[in-house]
Amino acid sequence: MASGSRPWSWFRSAPEVGVPVQVRVEEPNDEYEPDESERDFIAEILANFAKDCDEAFSIASGKSLKSTKSSDSLSITSLRQEELDRIRANRLSLSRLKTMQNLGSTNSPMSAKSNFHEGMDDEHVTPTTRDGHHEGEETTPVYPSRVKTAVIMFALYISIFLVALDRTIIGPAIPVITNEFNSIGDIGWYGSAYMLTAAGFILLYGRIYTFFPTKPVFLFGIFLFELGSVFCGAATSSTMLIVGRAIAGLGSSGIFTGAILIMLNTVPLHKRPLLQGLFGACFGVASVAGPLLGGAFTGSSATWRWCFYINLPLEGLTVLIVVFLLKLEEHKPKLATWLETTQKLDPVGTLLFLPSITCLLLALEWGATEYPWSSPHIIALLTVFAVLLVTFVAWQFYTRNTVATIPARVIFQRSVAFGGLSQFCVGATMLTVSIYIPLWFQAIKGASAMQSGINTIPLVLSVVVGSIISGGLTQRIGYYTPFMILGSSLMAVGAGLVTTWNPDTKSNAWIGFQILLGFGVGCTMQHPNLAVQIVLAKPDIPTGTAFLSLCQTLGGAVFTTVGQNLYIKKFSSGLQSIGGLDPKQILEGGATDLADSVPSAIRNSVIEAYNHSLTQGTFLAALIVACIAVPAALGMEWRSVKQRHSTPDMIETQEDKEKMERAMQESRKPSLHSSRTAQDVAQPRIPPLKKLGMLASMLTVKVNPDLRDELRNRRQA
Repeated sequence: MASGSRPWSWFRSAPEVGVPVQVRVEEPNDEYEPDESERDFIAEILANFAKDCDEAFSIASGKSLKSTKSSDSLSITSLRQEELDRIRANRLSLSRLKTMQNLGSTNSPMSAKSNFHEGMDDEHVTPTTRDGHHEGEETTPVYPSRVKTAVIMFALYISIFLVALDRTIIGPAIPVITNEFNSIGDIGWYGSAYMLTAAGFILLYGRIYTFFPTKPVFLFGIFLFELGSVFCGAATSSTMLIVGRAIAGLGSSGIFTGAILIMLNTVPLHKRPLLQGLFGACFGVASVAGPLLGGAFTGSSATWRWCFYINLPLEGLTVLIVVFLLKLEEHKPKLATWLETTQKLDPVGTLLFLPSITCLLLALEWGATEYPWSSPHIIALLTVFAVLLVTFVAWQFYTRNTVATIPARVIFQRSVAFGGLSQFCVGATMLTVSIYIPLWFQAIKGASAMQSGINTIPLVLSVVVGSIISGGLTQRIGYYTPFMILGSSLMAVGAGLVTTWNPDTKSNAWIGFQILLGFGVGCTMQHPNLAVQIVLAKPDIPTGTAFLSLCQTLGGAVFTTVGQNLYIKKFSSGLQSIGGLDPKQILEGGATDLADSVPSAIRNSVIEAYNHSLTQGTFLAALIVACIAVPAALGMEWRSVKQRHSTPDMIETQEDKEKMERAMQESRKPSLHSSRTAQDVAQPRIPPLKKLGMLASMLTVKVNPDLRDELRNRRQA
């Protein structure tokens, strides 16, 4: 066939550079697969396509070579010059090099030095990072040794435990603090200030982790948490304590997301489920250890200030470990100017989201306690929250392809959306029952504050055991969705059984029901974070993790308030039916002194009313939200943590990397018994046309009927 008659001959002459293309020639009703004998002919076509291009055109995009009866000419997708510049900046990672060598052949017309990049298309070319890698490109990670990994994970567990502890340890100290500062009116702010900044800045931290190195951002979060703890411990006034709580909350919002990202870069995917399950164990232990430690410090010579000072030495140990042992190889997007950096952090979205979440939390905090729900203050807060939230959503939609804090591709991903709902339900259920079950023991069973904490140990231990067992089994079988379904079902059943408690409930019942509930929570709470690491691209994992953390925080904040309001409303209604009692006076007296604060003649009736308000108010709300977690778990995708085991990204240590490099060098040496290389012997020989199919190009080519007929003629010959 003369070159002048070739339909591709209009390409200008240039040095021959092979362009690998996924080849599939087909007709609408008659699929046509070229065989190996046509390799040289198709390679010649590809070489002509490449004459006006350079090596950068070999980056993959998954497009295919197709023929249709209606196409009369060759067409290629236009590429913008700026995209080509970004493509040329790409460098081969070790995994890409290995892939190319495995696919390479000494007699292949393809260029052995062509870059290979999965998942790109002609409409989306990602920007380069600070070191030349593409944004989001998953290069080969090298994980630290097992001993170093264990030490680093221990440091992360300390941080997570202290963050969770800080939310509950202050409870027993509040009466002493208010007496010392004469600040009974500021009680609500001691918890609200922490929650406002912790929830309000979670999404911003997700963006910061996307564009800045994980290690310094994580250390900055610890610094803020420690600074807030110092302010609280050294507080000389209620205002100083509130400011310290706000600063500590600001730091805590970045610690959990940072811990997940550090684990992502420290532990291979197939080994994360068990270690991630221990994060849930930390939350479970802290939820009960907080009140116990708070009561112990408050009642000893250490005073309530050590409720905050305890964070300093333990977080200091974490800082030392992270600074000296943690080495992360990350490829963050390269931002040219501070203005570009600020724009990428979505300041408009932050300015809309932060006040909206503040209004919501303040309305929940003040509703039915400081002001009636129908008061102008609460209505105004809820109205502002709704307006700002709608505006925030509209802004996110408008900037979905540029600087959105929560891109649509993240929040509408199936596992992320259902995982967020699951985290909301788990956070709501766990925090509600961990706060109000001790109250039930104090008011109904007459237990002391210390004893009520001990009575909730079955709940805590079952959360720990559930987290560890589900994590270990997930690590073994690969799939996490079954454990989410099982865990959410057990959580709903356990929450339902808790609503049946009464003054005559025996110890075996309240122990068993707590175990069932806690085991379900433990099986469920950490798997959505694991799912995010599988279903999202690496640059989106910080945002996805922050979103799940926000959902869990909001679930706890919303439903503890809902539970409190239901409890107060039902208890007040029950006391009014008894008569002769002031509901406000009894509520302010606390659960511990309930039996001694009412006449013996009506004591049993008051206890019955208290039990009814908790079981059919607060615990019923926990049951409802626990039931919602079941369809959320059913909506999760069935994905396995083992799906990447065969890829080169599972190099676990520096020694493994060096071994692989030595093996690759040996594979290049010629064999003594064959003209084929050692690698050709070691690796199964891949048909050339399969190579073309595996290496996609940036060209979309439609082959005209003449070319299709030429292929047919060559096959017949």
